[in-house]
Amino acid sequence: MVSALFLCGAISVVTTLAIVVVLVRETLPFFQAIPLSDFFLDTVWQPFGEPGSEGFRLGVWPLVTGTALVTVIGLVVAIPLGLSAAIYLSEYASPRLRNTLKPTLELLAGIPTVVLGFFALTVVSPLMRSILGTDTVDLFNSFSGGVVVGVMLIPTVASVAEDAMSAVPNSLREAGYGLGASRSYVATRVVFPAALSGIVAAIILAMSRAVGETMIVALAVGSRPEITFDIFSQNQTMTGYIAQSVGGEASRGSFQYQALFAVGSLLFVMTLGLNLVASSVVRRYRQEY
Repeated sequence: MVSALFLCGAISVVTTLAIVVVLVRETLPFFQAIPLSDFFLDTVWQPFGEPGSEGFRLGVWPLVTGTALVTVIGLVVAIPLGLSAAIYLSEYASPRLRNTLKPTLELLAGIPTVVLGFFALTVVSPLMRSILGTDTVDLFNSFSGGVVVGVMLIPTVASVAEDAMSAVPNSLREAGYGLGASRSYVATRVVFPAALSGIVAAIILAMSRAVGETMIVALAVGSRPEITFDIFSQNQTMTGYIAQSVGGEASRGSFQYQALFAVGSLLFVMTLGLNLVASSVVRRYRQEY
């Protein structure tokens, strides 16, 4: 039994290391041809042709800002709704109702993201275009993708935050009630701060998922990378670029193929950094009862 558990753990570690090795191996030739300064400082992403050709520019900032815009919209949707659901499940719902509602909420996490992407493209975008006008809202836009990404993140925020709040000892709640505090006061001013480390971890985990989401943004956000803060215009994210380029001009061994790995390596570093921040926050602010 111990050997089997060790083997499972070892496989996961080896798989992660293999992914890192492949990313580094395929990314190095890219940066031998493209200076780091151009990749990180240029504001235009035009990966067509070969290095040195007219119009060829590979500044990653349009993809980064597109990713950040969708992530922010998703978090604006997911954090209030997810935390509200967590507070209700933890502090207001009866045990029987909680045992029914929580699994039902978590079913959202099982919906394939390609289905959510088509929902954003065929329902959310047409709805916004009918309300605000087709001249204001593009068919492909950051708002529709971000809203549906937020819907996808609600179960993550709600489930992890509810687990953190449920772990707070009842003695703290009883102390608040004993002092005459209302249930809403105890929930927001006693339980919520006591579970802050878990709640922050839930938010950062949701942020990581939003940054790495692929199919929703590939279908709903578009394929026009540019630095813009217009949430109703077409854009492109890092994962969207990777998904839309595979099988196209990015044939194996081409420069466009290496560009995919360069973007993927940056995405890996970003998500790894978010996970490290989450771990640091949990260790720093965790309270043991």
